[in-house]
Amino acid sequence: MVTLEKSVHIAQEWIQSWNSHDLDSIMSHYSDDVEFTSPFVIKLMGEQSGTIYGKDRLREYFEKGLNSYPDLKFELIRILSGVNSITLYYKSVKNMLAAEVMILNKEGKISRVIAHYTQD
Repeated sequence: MVTLEKSVHIAQEWIQSWNSHDLDSIMSHYSDDVEFTSPFVIKLMGEQSGTIYGKDRLREYFEKGLNSYPDLKFELIRILSGVNSITLYYKSVKNMLAAEVMILNKEGKISRVIAHYTQD
C-alpha cells in the first residue's frame, strides 16, 4: 500500500518539477523501462498507439511538450493512493483537467502511466 505521506511527497515533487520546467527533475521520477500512455503522445509524437516505451523516448516526449506549451503550469487538485500506485488529479495545459494513474516499481519510481484529459 502506498501511504498517504508517500503519495503527497511524490505528488508535490512531481508538480514542482513540472512547474519549474526542469526536465532532469521531471525525469528523476520515472524508471528506465517506463511505459507511458496519453492522448498527447498521439498529438505530439505522432505515435498512434498513444504509448511510448523507455526513459529516453519519454524524455523526448516531455521536452517536446515543454517546448509546445511554454506557459505550462500544473495545479494539483487531488491525490488518490492505491496498492502500488497513485492517481494525480490536476489542472493541466490549456486549463484541461487531467488524471494520471502512476504505477510505482519497488524503488518508488514511476514505471507505468495512463493519462486522461478532458477534451481540448
